[in-house]
Amino acid sequence: MFSFLKNSTLSRSELNYESGKFKYIHYGDILTKFGDITDTRNFSVPFVTTPEKVIRLEKYFLQNGDVVIADTAEDSMVGKVTEIQNPDPFPTVSGLHTIPIRPNKEFAAGFLGHYMNAPFYHDQLFKLMQGVKVLSLSKSAVIQTKINSPSYCEQRLISRMINLIDGTITLHEEKKRQLERLKSALLQKMFADKSGYPAIRFEGFDKAWEERKLKELGDIQTGNTPPTSDSDNYSLDGVLWVTPTDIKSLVISNTAKKLSQVGVTKARIAKAGSILVTSIASIGKNTLLRMDAGFNQQINSLTPTSENDSYFLLTQSEKWSEKMKQIAASATMQIVNKTEFSNISTYVPVHKEEQEKIGSFFKHLDDTIALHQQKINNINSVKKSLLQKMFI
Repeated sequence: MFSFLKNSTLSRSELNYESGKFKYIHYGDILTKFGDITDTRNFSVPFVTTPEKVIRLEKYFLQNGDVVIADTAEDSMVGKVTEIQNPDPFPTVSGLHTIPIRPNKEFAAGFLGHYMNAPFYHDQLFKLMQGVKVLSLSKSAVIQTKINSPSYCEQRLISRMINLIDGTITLHEEKKRQLERLKSALLQKMFADKSGYPAIRFEGFDKAWEERKLKELGDIQTGNTPPTSDSDNYSLDGVLWVTPTDIKSLVISNTAKKLSQVGVTKARIAKAGSILVTSIASIGKNTLLRMDAGFNQQINSLTPTSENDSYFLLTQSEKWSEKMKQIAASATMQIVNKTEFSNISTYVPVHKEEQEKIGSFFKHLDDTIALHQQKINNINSVKKSLLQKMFI
């Protein structure tokens, strides 16, 4: 059903994203960047910096409908494929750790890319993979697999439908990237530097921001087990439990664990509205609690005073993270203790109203980013279900 093509063995250092005569399909890009179909005109496909090293492969330049398989990975992603489209005007070669194949019969554009990444086909490859820490796939394994294909007309309809789904996913991913870039730029402009004045402000505010230490902005605690004399700040019944691995989003409104489920008798409790910041592992990860929660020794909490806005401080905490990493880098043990965390300096507006406006603005921006991510997750779930049911 397939003919095997030769591949190149160039390293990443021999590629560039600016100019060249030839393009190159890198196995790492198949695993992390490329979808079921790769349009080689896209800027994400690198150029070859040393054309003399690939010109000899002219006979094996990729064509429309060719499929490139990543034959090496550290997990079950090995065997992921991408189908090539539009290799003109840049002749394209398949790279190191790939298996390029050309179908010996005509398939509808995109069908093989979708089919060979679907569970039915990929599960065949997975059973034939070799290795422990690094999994690999051989040409002989690919030969043992089988492809069941419907009529060309049905192939085309299937491919069109999945392409529409992928296009919708790409649209939301691009919107999310644009919003993230906007947020990154505004973080630099809407928070004051040493001058005390941000570059961009809401109307009605013109006073210099004040430099404050974090301990002046709220109560700071480190998670720990309780002394018997301070039982008011500790709890067990029904309280959620947060560790650094649970800090995956800017806001935590729930976790999968409760204190009683992880064998913790009691733990220090951070109140709803507190900001948790990791101080040991993955230093500087932060989140805002929407509920009371217990937390462990790897986390510092900041419970803002009534004069400070929680979401403003949460947004600003991305700047604290850099200072925390600098503190940890100069320490014997990679840790930021409570005292060091408390003494980190930052700039805050004189009026809480300005904090609230900034906090509300970034909350809306973060909610919109999260909405696009949720849509991406939902559409990917639909695609996964279809791939499981439409291919045999």
